[in-house]
Amino acid sequence: MNADKKVKILATLGPAIRDAAHIRQLVEAGVNLFRLNFSHGEHADHAQRYQWVREVERELNQPIGILMDLQGPKLRVGRFAGGKVQLVNGQSLRLDLDATPGDASRVNLPHPEIIEALQPGMSLLLDDGRLRLKVTAKQNDAVITEVVAGGELSDRKGVNVPEAVLQLSPLTEKDRRDLTFGLELGVDWVALSFVQRPEDIVEARELIGGKAFLMAKIEKPSAVTHLEEIAKLCDAIMVARGDLGVEVPAENVPRIQKDIVRTCRQLGRPVVVATQMLESMRFSPAPTRAEVTDVANAVAEGADAVMLSAETASGDYPLETVQMMSKIIRQVENGPDYQTQLDVGRPQAEATASDAISCAIRRISSILPVAALVNYSESGASSLRASRERPKAPILSLTPSLTTARRLTVAWGIYSVVNERLRRVEEVTSTALEIAQAQGMAKRGETVVITAGEPFGQPGSTNSLRIETLH
Repeated sequence: MNADKKVKILATLGPAIRDAAHIRQLVEAGVNLFRLNFSHGEHADHAQRYQWVREVERELNQPIGILMDLQGPKLRVGRFAGGKVQLVNGQSLRLDLDATPGDASRVNLPHPEIIEALQPGMSLLLDDGRLRLKVTAKQNDAVITEVVAGGELSDRKGVNVPEAVLQLSPLTEKDRRDLTFGLELGVDWVALSFVQRPEDIVEARELIGGKAFLMAKIEKPSAVTHLEEIAKLCDAIMVARGDLGVEVPAENVPRIQKDIVRTCRQLGRPVVVATQMLESMRFSPAPTRAEVTDVANAVAEGADAVMLSAETASGDYPLETVQMMSKIIRQVENGPDYQTQLDVGRPQAEATASDAISCAIRRISSILPVAALVNYSESGASSLRASRERPKAPILSLTPSLTTARRLTVAWGIYSVVNERLRRVEEVTSTALEIAQAQGMAKRGETVVITAGEPFGQPGSTNSLRIETLH
């Protein structure tokens, strides 16, 4: 088990990964869980990649998480009679519900919910923010805008509405079909795109029905506003910097990222930093210095995981990209001030036995040369609370549930072993020492801290701590 890095790597699968052998190489290089991006590819493609991951999971005998990322509503303008137009600063452009092909003076906006939400003075962004419009007037079935930043606009380009909350579900009919397919397949995580408000999480929860864990993607200004409420309702958060960087000024994204990481750590929710982390490695075997710094900063801030998108899905150097990301993570984690930074940002503990023990093991691992922290957890909840403390030693989570083990692949510092032998609390110590040694996380003469609970196997019952030396 490669437990020598605590920050996890989430890698996207796509056409660049051609078989199970490729996936095994990525896992051995440092990937902990994989993303199936349902914005691209057919169901058969995703099913094949899912099977490859499960094959590697069995071969390596280690849990590997699989996340399905739903596309969400894609808002776009309609078509133009000539395929494209040139918009000039200061000109007027009408956006309406008329499906007739447009020209430089008007174009179809086939989203009545956008027209309903817009008010004079609000901005619209087109084509990933390359063009900007300002609403000057509103009609029943249209808005009149002024071009603030012009340029070429072609058929079906995307629309972002940063200043309005749209009365729009984040789950389209396509998403619902994809979700049914993914849940039948057996994915561990579902990532929900374009979350705007807490109600979106409730809607998704009802559809998922406990069959997978839910990760909310923060990419809308309204989601940033309601971050804490959203985070409390889901199992993890993704800082989706792509659309977020379009919808808010780019210079605000680093601060928002820090705020999201800090909030998630306080709440004990794993947080993934995503988008363009090593983007240049799609076509180059080496990253830019700025990209290396970006990954390093996410690690230093306390993120649970960092994500690769097109770099591994369709890039020319997927293995080299994962190897580079692993090296950056290890370099930061082995730095002299990494643990100090994490301790400074340590969240306030809650008045529970689980948090008291989690605080204690963090403190013990900073005083004693602890090789591993072994935690027995049925649901994974106590392992997540231990991870929230960011202890110096890695966390070995023993669980009888493969589902729990796969869930924890996204969480900082946790490495899981599925073990069904444990039935009595008396077995925990001997089994924990045996597995820690077998997994290479502790050697003879080293110290291991073990936590468990009684009544044994009951979620939320963690109430005991032992310090043991491996003989």
